[in-house]
Order: sequence, then structure tokens, then C-alpha cells
Amino acid sequence: MEVIIRPTREDAEHLVTRLIADQVRAEPDLVLGLATGATMERVYVQLARAHVDEAVDFSLVRTFNLDEYVGLAGDDPQSYRFYMDQHLFSKINVDRRNTYLPNGVAEDLAAECLAYEARIARCGGIDLQLLGIGKSGHIGFNEPLSALQSRTREKALTPTTIAQNAGYFSRPEDMPHRGLTMGVGTILDAREILLLVTGASKAQVLARAVEGPVTSMISASALQLHARCRVIVDEAAAAQLVEQEYYRWIFDHEPEWQPYH
Repeated sequence: MEVIIRPTREDAEHLVTRLIADQVRAEPDLVLGLATGATMERVYVQLARAHVDEAVDFSLVRTFNLDEYVGLAGDDPQSYRFYMDQHLFSKINVDRRNTYLPNGVAEDLAAECLAYEARIARCGGIDLQLLGIGKSGHIGFNEPLSALQSRTREKALTPTTIAQNAGYFSRPEDMPHRGLTMGVGTILDAREILLLVTGASKAQVLARAVEGPVTSMISASALQLHARCRVIVDEAAAAQLVEQEYYRWIFDHEPEWQPYH
């Protein structure tokens, strides 16, 4: 794991955007894992801009999203499929047939989860997975006590996650209480991982995930086990990290980060 601290939220988002865009240029048929949420919206705005202004070509890219709500069809405005279509897929030249999310209204949810894992495998696995972190320390919908070797499955959401996400619904009581999610083990299978964390509200859980023990109570802590995981944070989110100065030194002195200064 490598932690990179940038001065502002905008700096952190810009760095993540550059890393993704550079990877798409290097591997035009990249298998890209994607996430949803307010933090990702600004990254997707910048990726769309890179497509238009810098001719970043997504035509061969295949995407897999982390999760979807159980009970919401893809045309529901609160579904993650709708979110991705609105915020990214409609703004770049990706082939919609190559954009995958779990089907939250599948007749057999267990079979849907197995099929999702099989689809990832047929594409050769995920090359680069983009992640955020929830206030309960989850990645995807891998709530506390998610097994570190878990695969795509149905998961009950915690009251913390429900409260955090209910604000996106015009009627908070309509917020689903279950989701389909890639497992922690599925996420760890990605060849590279980018975790983007911004804002003071995430400082405590970020510190527990990055510098605390690896535990199923904080599924993001499993990222410590990944050989190539980069954690990009702003100063506000980094406030409770013990080794802040070391992380800043990495960005300032490691040759691989020099092009991003």
C-alpha cells in the first residue's frame, strides 16, 4: 500500500483522474473497476473532459462496477446503473455493451452474483479498480464482518450506510436495505487499486483502514494486503494519519511520481 497526500480535494481528484487516463492510454482494452458516490462524480467529470479535450479513447475499455441496490432496475434514477450512465458512460465513447453492473432485480440473486464473477473472469480480471470508502469503513457494500475472501454476493446494509445514502432519495424511506456487491476477495484480485478519500469526515475511518489492524470490521483494511494499492487523499482526510510526513516524502521524492507534480 502507498499513501499519497495532496493539498486539496481537487488535487487528489486530479491525480486519480490522471492515473486512470494514463492507464487507458497505455492499455486501450483496460478492464476498469468503477465506484459510485459524490467523491467519484468529480473524477468522472474530469475523465469526460479528458476524453473530449485530450482524445482519451474508451472505445475498447470494459468496466465493472462494485455494486448495485437490490430491488432497483437499471432505469431507476436511484440505481447505480443510472448513476453511471448519467455521470460517465453517456459522456465518453465507451461501448455500453461493455459496461457491467450487478442486476439488482435478477430473479435469482445468487445466480446473478455467480454470473458476475464469471463475467469478470472471462474478461481476464480487473486491471485497475477505483474505490471510495464508506463511513463504516466499507469498500463496495462490504459492510462490517465481510469475509476477506468473500466474492460477489448479496449483503445487508448497515444503518450507517443507509443513513449516509438515504439523502440521495427523494423519499429516504425508499432507500434499499440490501445490495449486491463485489466481495473483498474479488476486489483484492484486481491487479491495481486506487482508493480515493477526501474530507475530514473520512479521516478517522481512513486512519483505521490504512494504519490499523487488518480486520473484517473495516473491510477497507484488507487493502493493506494488496501488492499494488495506491491511496490518494487530501489533507483533511489525512489529518489522523500517524505517518503523514513519510507519505508526503514519497510523493516528493519517488521518481514515479515526478510527472504528476
